[in-house]
Amino acid sequence: MATIQTVTGPIDSAELGRTLMHEHLTVGYPGWDSATDEPWNPVEAKAICVDRIAELQDLGYSTLIDPCPGDLGRDPALLVEVAEATGFNIVCAAGLYKEHEGGAAHWQFRARFEDVVGPMTDLFVGELTDGIGSTGVRPGMLKVGTGTEAVTDHEQRVFAAAAAASAATGTPITTHTEDGQLGPTQVEILTAAGVDPHRLVIGHSCGTTDHDTHMAIAGAGAYLGFDRFGIPVMADEDRVASLVKVVAAGAGDRVVVSHDSVWCWKGNPWPKALRAQAAATMVPTVFDAKIVPMLTDAGVSDEQIRAFTWDNPRRFFAGEPLGPLGPSETA
Repeated sequence: MATIQTVTGPIDSAELGRTLMHEHLTVGYPGWDSATDEPWNPVEAKAICVDRIAELQDLGYSTLIDPCPGDLGRDPALLVEVAEATGFNIVCAAGLYKEHEGGAAHWQFRARFEDVVGPMTDLFVGELTDGIGSTGVRPGMLKVGTGTEAVTDHEQRVFAAAAAASAATGTPITTHTEDGQLGPTQVEILTAAGVDPHRLVIGHSCGTTDHDTHMAIAGAGAYLGFDRFGIPVMADEDRVASLVKVVAAGAGDRVVVSHDSVWCWKGNPWPKALRAQAAATMVPTVFDAKIVPMLTDAGVSDEQIRAFTWDNPRRFFAGEPLGPLGPSETA
């Protein structure tokens, strides 16, 4: 067993139970607080989140990871309130988002005068060991991300700091990929910096249907995040077909699942005409309601499906090394 830091305190990995690896109680893009005509209502947000957690509890879940980094509207107080109100395990993250939609301006200004990898590392380690600011809330995960085409200089610095913080604290890392791009590159950067591959989840790997990309990540010994079920940037049928191929190739032991749903937006960036549609789309129950039956119809076994939300998250947090890829299976 290993100790996992939740927002309300440490638990043993054996206590994780059924786990979703990538959901968001809140997101606020940098600049959200400039939308003063969209006031943030923490009471309403708590009520929405408690209702969502109740839905997950009805499905047998005990834990979720909210890997919102520090520059994307992370709300430690809300996370604690919801966890305490529901008895649900919530793990939050330290880290910074991809350059294009994160808080890069602060760090780019600072980088004019000093190498910011050290200060970023100190920030991440400080949050992981002492808590976020004065809240005392300690993350149990690191979060980094990249955009498309190439890793930017800013993102390289964030990755270097996250790798150093992971080494100093033993904290695993989850990532954001844009449309499933640059996943193998992320693995290369982080492992070259000393992070063990089995301590990595390459998030949104389901953003591409390219099987070679999936197998490059799995073959390197990292986990694949099939964690955007329900979001219509890609058809779920395509995500399922890709996942079936991964399982058939013997890599089902290194897949975790989720939805990347956002339950409450700070400074709501959605046009008012689209808000109801967005809220109806971003729900954390699609995997059970829609995806599990599709996987079963495709020949994926109950045991293999169970591993995505039970065994694989537990082994990931316990830091158990992954062996070589298993033999190909019929799925």
